[in-house]
Amino acid sequence: MKNIAFYIASRYLLSKKGSTAVTFITWLAAVAMSVAVAAMFVIISVFSGLEDFNKALISNLHSDLTIKSTSGKTLKNFEKINTVLKNNKEISSFSRIIEEKTYINYNGKGDVAYLRGVDSAYIKVNPVDKTIFFGSYPTFEYTNEVIMEHSLQNRLGIPVDSNTDFSTLFMPKPGTGIINKEEDIYNKKEIIVCGVFPGNEQLNNYIIAPVELAEELLNLPKNSAYQIVIKLKNPENIDSVKQNLLKTLGKDIEIKTKEEENAAFWKMINTEKLFIYLIFALVIFITTFNLAGAIIILQLDKKQQAKSLISLGFPLSHLRMTYFYTGILIVILGVISGLILGTALCYFQIYTELFKAVEDLPFPVKIVGKNYLIVAAIASVFGIIISWFFSKISKDYITKN
Repeated sequence: MKNIAFYIASRYLLSKKGSTAVTFITWLAAVAMSVAVAAMFVIISVFSGLEDFNKALISNLHSDLTIKSTSGKTLKNFEKINTVLKNNKEISSFSRIIEEKTYINYNGKGDVAYLRGVDSAYIKVNPVDKTIFFGSYPTFEYTNEVIMEHSLQNRLGIPVDSNTDFSTLFMPKPGTGIINKEEDIYNKKEIIVCGVFPGNEQLNNYIIAPVELAEELLNLPKNSAYQIVIKLKNPENIDSVKQNLLKTLGKDIEIKTKEEENAAFWKMINTEKLFIYLIFALVIFITTFNLAGAIIILQLDKKQQAKSLISLGFPLSHLRMTYFYTGILIVILGVISGLILGTALCYFQIYTELFKAVEDLPFPVKIVGKNYLIVAAIASVFGIIISWFFSKISKDYITKN
């Protein structure tokens, strides 16, 4: 009997005969479901693309692991840490960093910036040299060669790769006592901008320079480090490597993963993703009321047929299943066609890059298998609930005029 209910439901959906209004409402419900599913799939695919895009952007700022001191800025026992890291077979490369706020001035224009002093191994950990779009990466032959974030360089109008145009970095001196001359307030150093790299929310106002320049401006001894950044051979082993290093290096250090370094950033991304899911889940839920309308119109239009089936001994529960199966078939049709449409739109954007986030940046799109499951699950759950609820027709409604 269940097969008969399904057969009747499929006939209601696919038959060319019958009421034009019923056919129109039924296919309108399927089209509405299809459009809502396609829209949700496209949006979360764009969001997946943006996630990867953001990961790529911050990969030049944060490494797989970062070692910092828990007692002051400067790492103690640097030689011991250096030896341990060199002997660890899981580590591909590591680099020491000194990072501090500084003031930069050029031709009377000034701004506060972040000075990141790095050693020559830094690009093996974070390949920032590959993102330079004008000029070149410092050779480390001279300590005053730096690269600068684009918006900072543009605001100050600093020429790039010029041997005659110098800008000046100022670093306040720590200490107390009477100030007798300018040199008692700050250290300063003239620098040459040899390259420019693109900025983002994580890299705004950054200057990347040889670590010796940072040591000189901060009056630090040689081989000083505020942090050590590490690149692993296999990032999947990050948790085990972190625990092993913590046991070996002692209590005066802390080690953070890339995700922990960007905890606030990823919390914001995940919150936005959750709201996207909730908003489009609400859109699909509202869309499924077209499905409710289609089932109700079908019940009104097929009332005499239903009365005849009941008179012939067709169980009421199976009649209800007929309307339920009709709703399910509409949902399945809408979900499949919506996913196909959404996939086609995503591939269209991937290959044509027609839609732009900004002038030179197309919306990134990434097609992920789990997105199909998420969208199909949300649409199916709402469709099943609506179909079940509105298929609960009473016997009195059918038998009485």
